[in-house]
Amino acid sequence: MALSQSLQQKLLQKLSPQQIQLMKLLQVPTANLEERIKEELEENPALEVSEENHDEYDNETKDEFDSSDEEDFDVDGSEDEYDNIDISEYVGDEDGEIADYKLRDDNYPEMDDKKVVPYKIETSFHEHLLGQLGMLKMSDKERRIAEQIVGSIDDDGYLRRETAAIVDDLAFRQNIDTNEQEVEKVIRLVQQFDPPGVGARDLQECLLIQLHRQQVEGRNVDRAIDVLTDYFDEFTKKHYDKIQRGLNLDDDGLKDVISHIIRLTPKPGGNHYDINKAESYVVPDFFVYNNGGKLELTLNSKNAPDLRISEGYRDMLREYDKGSKKDKRQKEAIIFIKQKIDAAKWFIDAIKQRQHTLSSVMETIMTYQREFFLTGDETTLKPMILKDIAERTGLDISTVSRVANSKFVQTEFGTYRLKFFFSESLSTDSGEEVSTREVKKILSDLIEGESKKKPLSDEKLTELLQEKGYNIARRTVAKYREQLNIPVARLRKEL
Repeated sequence: MALSQSLQQKLLQKLSPQQIQLMKLLQVPTANLEERIKEELEENPALEVSEENHDEYDNETKDEFDSSDEEDFDVDGSEDEYDNIDISEYVGDEDGEIADYKLRDDNYPEMDDKKVVPYKIETSFHEHLLGQLGMLKMSDKERRIAEQIVGSIDDDGYLRRETAAIVDDLAFRQNIDTNEQEVEKVIRLVQQFDPPGVGARDLQECLLIQLHRQQVEGRNVDRAIDVLTDYFDEFTKKHYDKIQRGLNLDDDGLKDVISHIIRLTPKPGGNHYDINKAESYVVPDFFVYNNGGKLELTLNSKNAPDLRISEGYRDMLREYDKGSKKDKRQKEAIIFIKQKIDAAKWFIDAIKQRQHTLSSVMETIMTYQREFFLTGDETTLKPMILKDIAERTGLDISTVSRVANSKFVQTEFGTYRLKFFFSESLSTDSGEEVSTREVKKILSDLIEGESKKKPLSDEKLTELLQEKGYNIARRTVAKYREQLNIPVARLRKEL
């Protein structure tokens, strides 16, 4: 087959690196935006924070260019690239004036006391355990074993790693020769730590550790220990009649035992955890206020950092431009500075675009769900999907999805995920479309108001909802109940 050449025209959709970075930046929640800006400040010395905000960011990048060796220039450009540079675009007019790339004007509202989200400084769960470990008298070998055990405990307070696996970890990673009996002995020591129940392998052991601790303190918990030791499966499935027959308990005695057990802590590590500000604390991205019936939306001011192009880089570009004779080094320096300033301009524009997109989407959601923001009543929520907001803002559905993902809005009724406002629709007898969120709220209220001695079955809940005019099937009720993390009627039963 003979070789041939031909010309073809094709239409292709390609995302530039800048577009990809913009989409990633749009998805970053406010809690992580500051870290992302710090990364950019460290990578690009031509970008800096205005003087009044220097305390909020690291100043390590301020003298990065001045202190670096001139031999470290990494320039991808060439002689042709230098010839195409218009220096006036970067240094301004003859007076040296140039428009500053600020993301907000001087009247931009700062965060007031009501909008400040404080971060709690606390000791992590594992630090809490290691602190107690330091109070025990033990050999160096036992201490290293104990440290391995504490490190294997998860955030709930459970030791879910097999004893044999811990022995192998100690042998291969720390060169400690031990056996399961020795490890078990140290585990029992760790299980004496606070909070009670820590170091348990499963729920049954966790609850029993807490009861034995109370027994040592002189409390009468023998019956509760018998229930969890011999009738744990029956207890979890609420087969109380079998427990009564097996332990010969009357109704009052069973009530006392059950009420004592349910006051125990199933997750001893639940009140302690490794601090992750992005996950442990909700930092609102938006604030919505009701000002005399008029809704007002503001962005968290952390979404609008006061970034600018480094004046030092502009001065260097002016100096290089004033030189009459430009050798290769000077041309490479100009190209390098130009690339850094371009990158800084792009990042500032990306932050501005992020601001605009966030505001546009949230403004539309606020208008769409106006009744909820005025009253806080979940039953006033309208059916709303991503497509509805995309059509009103002129944005792509994927862009709206990125904004809604991991973003929060603070209202006078509480702080909500943006995803909270999105729901499918359900038809009523009158043909009106209502939000599934409204149906879930009514379902939750019905279950909350039921008699716990005789909980409502899914069939009965379906009948009650249909009486209220909602066309809904039993399997749909079961699905909504599971989404609300509500157990079946038998497990909701109380004595």
